[in-house]
Amino acid sequence: MAGRAAAMLVSAHKPAMVFDWWLENILVFALLAALVLTWRRLPLSNAAYLSIFLFLLVHEWGAHHKYADVPLGEWMKGWLDTTRNHYDRVSHFSFGLFLAVPMREIFVLSTGNRGFWSYFLPVDFSLAAGGVYEIIEMIVAEIVTPEQGEAFVGMQGDMWDAQKDIGLAGLGALLTMCGTAALRWRA
Repeated sequence: MAGRAAAMLVSAHKPAMVFDWWLENILVFALLAALVLTWRRLPLSNAAYLSIFLFLLVHEWGAHHKYADVPLGEWMKGWLDTTRNHYDRVSHFSFGLFLAVPMREIFVLSTGNRGFWSYFLPVDFSLAAGGVYEIIEMIVAEIVTPEQGEAFVGMQGDMWDAQKDIGLAGLGALLTMCGTAALRWRA
């Protein structure tokens, strides 16, 4: 928990846009509160907590710089031969990639099911959570910054932005769950 708090403090130091930083982190605060409230009832493995921490590092870097302006995304423009900063895609992919393990552990701890569904549901949940996030992001943009809605949600001129973000979260979770299943079945 100390590492997560340190990452957030570093991210909060002179962010590119203070108000956007707070908006980007409302759900992070909710996640951290949920982890604190449930850590005894749903004790996750060190690997799961590390995965959460790694995702939060990716997210906090984006929140600090404003996702459309993250330096890594600027570097990726030349590599991908594009004018779009793709760091938000990295973050959505990381959501599925890193949070699939804790999602699976929560499912297994809650139900005792270690079969197919314990591998499928994290992928399904990543897709669903991605969709819910995109809807929340759109509502917040309409309420808070209606004249800058497209800029706030980070579409950067891509009308399929939300669908690509959701798909990348699902792909990240699918890769993690396929790897997890392969390791477990091999052992």
